[in-house]
Amino acid sequence: MKSVLILASQSPRRKELLSQLGYQFQTISADIDESIIDNESSSDYVLRLAIEKATVVSKNQVAGSVVLGSDTSVIFDNHILGKPENIAACCQQLLMLSNNTHQVLTAIAVVKNKQILSAVISTDVTFKKLSVEEIKRYWHTGEPQDKAGSYGIQGIGGQFVTQIKGSYSAVVGLPLYETAKLLAELGLPTPIQDQASPLSNGEIL
Repeated sequence: MKSVLILASQSPRRKELLSQLGYQFQTISADIDESIIDNESSSDYVLRLAIEKATVVSKNQVAGSVVLGSDTSVIFDNHILGKPENIAACCQQLLMLSNNTHQVLTAIAVVKNKQILSAVISTDVTFKKLSVEEIKRYWHTGEPQDKAGSYGIQGIGGQFVTQIKGSYSAVVGLPLYETAKLLAELGLPTPIQDQASPLSNGEIL
């Protein structure tokens, strides 16, 4: 009998990506403090949050359940860019990213009983040159308001990106390759990986 898989997030983007891997799963929000600790590096920050999300949810589940936590941050010049509070903050962030390359860090953590597997994925994203007018029009679409770094690569903001080096799915919120790898290590392979799956009967098609 396979373990129950739980995604410690209500993010529609993460739910869509995990479904893309072929998993059946439940979703439970993780209520944690996401404040940055003094002198904490950006990679340590996203990793700590991913692990905390997974472990907090895991505590209330039946033994053997597998809980997946994830956290994504946009980094520019060693600063973590959060969600913009207003149009001025959105303009400030996107003007920094304009005609520059920034990093998107996504951490994932998989918890089963007391076992924890984790990974941090870094992706370089390069933006075209943006005008203030363009940024203001983007703000009024409603997309930047709940996005770290004031943009969504999978939405309207994708048109700002001239180049990406790394994992696109990690920028969206859940790295597909690393997620499938860690879940398989804890006994939850994807249907494609599963040797017992009807899709894999030992025959070469």
